[in-house]
Amino acid sequence: MVIGIDASRANRSLRTGTEWYSFYIIEHLAALDRENQYILYLDKEPAADLVAVLAPYSNFSFKILRWPWRYFWTLGRFSWEMLFHRPDVLFVPAHSLPLIHPRRTVNTIHDIAFARECGLYQKKCVRLETKVGKNILNVVTRLLTRGRYESNSLDYLVWSTAYALKHAWKIIAVSAFTKQEIISIYSERYADKIKVVHNGYQRSLYSPVAATPERHKILEKYGLEEPFFLYVGRLEKKKNTPALVESFSVFKEAHPGDNFKLVLIGNAGFGYDEVKYIIEEYNLARSVLMPGWVAEEDLPAIFSAATAFIFPSLHEGFGIPVLQTMACGVPALVSDLPVLKEIAGEAALYFNPRDRAAMAAALIAISSSAELHQRLSAQGLIRAQQFSWEQSARETLQVLTGK
Repeated sequence: MVIGIDASRANRSLRTGTEWYSFYIIEHLAALDRENQYILYLDKEPAADLVAVLAPYSNFSFKILRWPWRYFWTLGRFSWEMLFHRPDVLFVPAHSLPLIHPRRTVNTIHDIAFARECGLYQKKCVRLETKVGKNILNVVTRLLTRGRYESNSLDYLVWSTAYALKHAWKIIAVSAFTKQEIISIYSERYADKIKVVHNGYQRSLYSPVAATPERHKILEKYGLEEPFFLYVGRLEKKKNTPALVESFSVFKEAHPGDNFKLVLIGNAGFGYDEVKYIIEEYNLARSVLMPGWVAEEDLPAIFSAATAFIFPSLHEGFGIPVLQTMACGVPALVSDLPVLKEIAGEAALYFNPRDRAAMAAALIAISSSAELHQRLSAQGLIRAQQFSWEQSARETLQVLTGK
């Protein structure tokens, strides 16, 4: 069997959640499957690390689909490829389906928060050179969709998710919560085609890192000082980062003499301006550290140095950083969302993400109780062992092959 994979997201240079999901699923599929042939479709030359992890496997090959424009590679060039050279099965792990695709096409849906709380998303329009070009594209989009959609990122999410649910052979949902959300919002008729395959984490990378000079060098590299609370994820409204900064200010007021920092690792998203405003408003410039994007090989040392990891998200499809922090033996303080309870079980301290006082109370509790810190650390290490990318890839392969 020939299995095609849209590897364009796995091929990004600065990967975050869904890009790493694509990368690791591909890496572990290669380690598991010698029987099937794989074609990885790319929009540019393969990254060195992607080439390296697949080099030992002769049943994996790359196919670069050149496209002269910055946009519409999936809907244009990828669809053209599927028209003339379609594989037996197509797997799209982190993006929308091409308009033309094999009957047996599998798509992963990571999150449908946009369908619940669209206010958490920015309607970013396609970047074209001129305002006239934008207007023409918008008119064409409205005509083709009978006025239902415009040419912006939120409408594209809405359209592409509905299109995948209708046209895909199977859908992978990364949590039971996400599956139920899809059924609740879209239709019960999709239930049979949706298969739950939990995300994993890289076990060879994430484990407790002792307080050695090497760990200290990594902290120095990013200008980080202990003690600190840690957040990893996009700095945006959906992740509730502005409220986290406010809650940290409440913590600082309750502990005026300590030198705790709040470290926010991640790129700026919709709502980042509010984060900056709150930092300035509460005079937290020296206490809130934002190193930006961090290389993944450095994250275990940073996780391990943290007093606790805090994840105040308003909506999640899974929450990979929660696994990573538990695997490093660091207490996890997380929103009391059903999906995070599905992932962390009894190994986390939960709080209401819409209650800043409750969030601050969680920070106070973990910083003042050695017993709570030790218990969550031990429980997290055990809980993390229930997840891995190898298991995710094995279950994904079963979906792709229909076994």
